[in-house]
Amino acid sequence: MREVGVGLLGLGVVGSGVWELLARNRDFLARKTGVRLTVRKILVRDPDKPRRARVPREILTTDPREVLESREVDIVCELMGGIEPARTYLLAALRQGKHVVTANKAVLAEHGPEIFQAAESAEKGLFFEAAVGGGVPIVKTLRESLSANRIRRLTAIVNGTCNYILSRMSEEGLSFEQALREAQERGFAEADPRLDLSGRDSVHKLAILATLAYGSFVPADRIYEEGIIGVDPQDLIFAREFGYCLKLLAIAREEEGRVEVRVHPTLIPEDHVLASVRGAYNGFFLEGDFVGQVFLYGLGAGAEPTASAVVADLLDAARLILSGARPTPILFRESPLSLKPQEEVVSRYYFRFSAVDRPGVLSQISGVLGQHGISIASVIQKGRTEHGPVPIVMLTHEAREREVRQALAEIDRLEVVVLPTKVLRILEE
Repeated sequence: MREVGVGLLGLGVVGSGVWELLARNRDFLARKTGVRLTVRKILVRDPDKPRRARVPREILTTDPREVLESREVDIVCELMGGIEPARTYLLAALRQGKHVVTANKAVLAEHGPEIFQAAESAEKGLFFEAAVGGGVPIVKTLRESLSANRIRRLTAIVNGTCNYILSRMSEEGLSFEQALREAQERGFAEADPRLDLSGRDSVHKLAILATLAYGSFVPADRIYEEGIIGVDPQDLIFAREFGYCLKLLAIAREEEGRVEVRVHPTLIPEDHVLASVRGAYNGFFLEGDFVGQVFLYGLGAGAEPTASAVVADLLDAARLILSGARPTPILFRESPLSLKPQEEVVSRYYFRFSAVDRPGVLSQISGVLGQHGISIASVIQKGRTEHGPVPIVMLTHEAREREVRQALAEIDRLEVVVLPTKVLRILEE
């Protein structure tokens, strides 16, 4: 039986999970795969720090060279997170002829071309299943299982923190602040959750998924980004009246040779498969030209699901070593990918106007929409309130984002509209 040496960079939550999985299932994995994975060295900041994982003191090091340059290490597994020094270590490992496994979405989304090219030049494997869906095998699905297909559309819930908050707001009527506090208490949200709530975490993950789906690097800064900060519970109530629920979606869609990539809160029909993804779970809905529709679902974060994906990548890297095969390139498109500007994206919309209770208000608003070619599909107008404005809620037919922005800027300047209009996009059927 072949023994393959592994070097870990980082022994935090995920690193400890990887160590525990390898220790607990060591013999089972060896019998199942014919490979015995052995951790040779682990890079840590403080070897004396108390840790959950029972790791022999002698394999801990504060010197990255003991991992990156060791002849006993065949695979370097980066579990540090962040951009630097993770990027430097990944590139150094590839230059040293190591296969690389990483769970680092940020470094791949921000420096993907450099790292992908380094792996291809070194003819070494680069594995990153855990960077996107935790225990959900979405990366392998795109790289391998659906490689014969053109991916027409990818619609996904990739952030468990945001999905938990929106689920609790919708199902229990909690405010945004209450749902966030509960998520933090239960360990579903960080103490500083801005990366999740802003949509940035989802953008990083979508950049990786779109790159895999379309074979050309999709920069994170070219993805439209809108998070869930400011989501109002009353919009969830109105959405339910129309038969919708609210999710933070990551969307990639190819149409007529161009790809749109966007992250934003989206209303989806209550009978859509993604509507069933509740709490801290992730869901991935794909459409290929030959396979049709595919759905993957599972926990997208946490020590154990993420460790499961990392160790699966370690085993794939070990098989590559044993076979001597050349890794499949990640970027395969010969010409640059054409990305559609957000202003040109066509979608249906939800508007909530806050207006004075006065005759003719609805006709003024609908008149402006009509001037910009925006057609109304449904309207809910609530009656007089004792204090404050009256909500007018509209769903539109498909409209271009540019015209929508122009129309709403004009409507918000009307004397009868007293607050900025709330806008949500609706998932295309």
